[in-house]
Amino acid sequence: VFFHNALPFVGFGFLDNAIMIAAGTQIELSIGVVLGISTMAGKFKILCSCSSSLAGYVEALASRLGLSIPDLTPKQADMWQTRLSAHLGKAIGVTIGCILGMFPLLFFGEEEEKLEEK
Repeated sequence: VFFHNALPFVGFGFLDNAIMIAAGTQIELSIGVVLGISTMAGKFKILCSCSSSLAGYVEALASRLGLSIPDLTPKQADMWQTRLSAHLGKAIGVTIGCILGMFPLLFFGEEEEKLEEK
């Protein structure tokens, strides 16, 4: 149950964070300057639009990779241990995915520092 819930959230957290960092920076440097919107407003817009569209693809990919649904009885699925495992899997999965999704930060460097100085 833990891994069934964690794996799609690793993929989702990775894609969401990577897209938000890469596209958010470009929006901030172009449209954000012209319209005067804050960094968080631009990134929130990206988060809302990407999150809803990527969730289905990540789950479909996880099922194609052979991630099988745990065979649980209705009574087992309703146990507090099962729900706890599912929620922990989601929380830990999205945390790992977001950490891995920070890789675009490796490519930002002196260019942003120069832009901030101007």
